[in-house]
Amino acid sequence: MTIKLLCIGKTDKRELNQLIEIYKKRLQFYNKFEIEIIPDLKKTKNLDENQQKEKEGELILAKTQNSDFLVLLDENGKEFSSEKFSEYIQKRLNSGLKQLIFVIGGPYGFSDAVYQRANSKVALSQMTFSHQMVRLFFTEQLYRAFTILKNEPYHHK
Repeated sequence: MTIKLLCIGKTDKRELNQLIEIYKKRLQFYNKFEIEIIPDLKKTKNLDENQQKEKEGELILAKTQNSDFLVLLDENGKEFSSEKFSEYIQKRLNSGLKQLIFVIGGPYGFSDAVYQRANSKVALSQMTFSHQMVRLFFTEQLYRAFTILKNEPYHHK
C-alpha cells in the first residue's frame, strides 16, 4: 500500500521542508510514502471562500481514484492518541488498500464534494495550526505510528 499526503500549496520555509524530509526518509523503511503538492490557486482575489474551496476541491478529487481511501485532516475529525492512530493505520494496512491518501486542504478547508468523497476525517488537535506546520506534525505522527507498530523505542508511554 502507498500512503500519500496530498497538500494544497508548497511549504516556503526551508527549515520546515528539511524536517519534513527527515521523517519522510525515515518512513521509507516501513512503507511507501509520498507527499504530493497541488499548486496554490492563482488569481484568487476575485474568488470568495466557497469558490476557492470548490476549485481546490476539484483539484483534490482529480488526484484520487475510486479505490483510494481518502482521509481528510480536518479540525472536526476524530482525535486519536498516538497509540490509537497506529491502530488506525494498521487497520488500513490490513484492509488490502492500494492507496491511503491523507489530505491537507487550503486555507478555508474543504468543499462539500470533498467531504462527500472522504472515507474518514482525522483531527491532529483541537488547536489550529498553519497548513505548513500540519505537514510536519502529520509526517512525524505517521512515523511514530509505524515505530509503535514495530515496537521500536521512538515512542515512550
